[in-house]
Formats: sequence, structure tokens, C-alpha cells
Amino acid sequence: MSGLLMIFILIINIALAVYGFYYFQNGYPAIFVLMAIFIIPGLFIVNPNESSVLILFGEYKGTVKHNGFFWVLPFYVRRKISLRARNIDSATIKVNDKLANPIKIGVVLVWRVSDTFKASFDVDDYVHFVDIQTDAAIRKIAGEYAYDNFDDEESEITLRSGGKEIDHRLEESLRERLDIAGIEVMEARINYLAYSEEIAQAMLKRQQATAIIAARHKIVEGAVQMVKMAIDQLSVNGVVELDDERKAAMVSNLMVVLVSDKDASPIVNSGSIY
Repeated sequence: MSGLLMIFILIINIALAVYGFYYFQNGYPAIFVLMAIFIIPGLFIVNPNESSVLILFGEYKGTVKHNGFFWVLPFYVRRKISLRARNIDSATIKVNDKLANPIKIGVVLVWRVSDTFKASFDVDDYVHFVDIQTDAAIRKIAGEYAYDNFDDEESEITLRSGGKEIDHRLEESLRERLDIAGIEVMEARINYLAYSEEIAQAMLKRQQATAIIAARHKIVEGAVQMVKMAIDQLSVNGVVELDDERKAAMVSNLMVVLVSDKDASPIVNSGSIY
């Protein structure tokens, strides 16, 4: 019922009790006092984005989700449950990825209660339940994918490069786990990902080596094109006619100059090339 209506009735009861004690001076006004005492414990307020679960003698009777001032029989047990969105920045945990490499991973989860009955009665502590299931979901996702595709070149999706697809998979896993507690998963994403300390240096060197190899491959590819272009231009313009042996020497010299990671120090030949 409306709490304001019961406040009005409460004031009337108090006024009648005072009037009765003053004018009649007998025990009858005590009835109005008892009614006032009966009314007061049933008053309660529901704030915006909050709810109040009502239980009468161990039986669930409903949930008040509308904000306002209300009154119920004082025999009702009321449990307040927040419906606001909550944010979890999970602690970084150490797990093994698909290739058994130890990694450290952490996630950010945004969630809220959508079913107050499940949150109240299907789990013992829904907040603690969210924490435990988030940890379990992280370990499951980490075990399904490799950190990177160094050891698994056929893998198209990895924890490091999966991006939205990995986050979507994490959200689906959490929704399945938290549905029993009436929890709505609004967003979940990986916010920390790194190799564990014991292999971090080795993996860093491996990444650096891979980057160097890729850069060298690009340099060699460009150098071959440049050498070919130089020989072709010399032949087309008739600058000089080179036999196979001199072409091989020229290719060797140009490749050394172009591929080297240091500046070349050429020696000018003042005589004949033959």
C-alpha cells in the first residue's frame, strides 16, 4: 500500500490516542497506540534502481521495483537488492593458455541483477557467486586459445589478436554461468594480458627475432627488385655490357650494400674493371 496513506492513518491514530488519554483517562485509547506501533514497522522506501524482495513466513510474495514510499504488513521480511549496474575489475590471475604457456590475464565485467528471485534464493551470495564464476570463465577462455600464434601458426584467433571475438566469447561464457543467479552480463572484456614472468624474457626475444626476420625478408625482397632494375636499366640504355661473371659480382656488391644494416664504405676502382 501507499506509505503516505499509512502515514496519514498513523497521524490520526496518534491524535486519537492523545485525545483519548487526555479526556477519557482510561485504557481504551491504548488501542490507537497499538495500531500506531503496528503501522510503523511496515513502512519502507524503495530508491531508484533498487528493489525490495518480500517474504511472508518463508514464502516469496513478490518484489517491489518501483521507487517510492510503501507499506506492507510488518510480518513481511524485506530484502533490499540493488538493480544498478556494477563493475568488476578482476585481479590478474596466472593461467595456462592452449599451448600450456603460463600467462597473466585480467578482465573487466559490467553486470546487474535482472531476476531478484534467482539472486535471492537460487544462490547463497550472488555477489560472491559473480566473483567466483568470473574467475572460472577467465580460466576456461584462456585454456581454449593460444596467447599468440608463434607455436600454432594455423590458429587464426588468439588471445592477443582476437579482440572483439574473444570478448564476445567471454561474455557468452559468463552469461551461461551467471544466468542461474539472475545476473545480466552487460559487458565483459580482457583488460590485461601478458606472459608470466618466468617466460616473459624468452618470449620477448622470440617476438624481437620474429620482427627482425620479417623486416629482413622485406629488405631482401626490395633489394632483389632494385638490383634487377639496375641491371636492366644498364642493359637497356647501353651504358655497359657485362658478362655473367661481372653481373654476378655486381649483384653481390649491390646486395651487400642494400641488405647490410650498416652504411657501406665503398672503394673506388681507378683502373679498368677488367
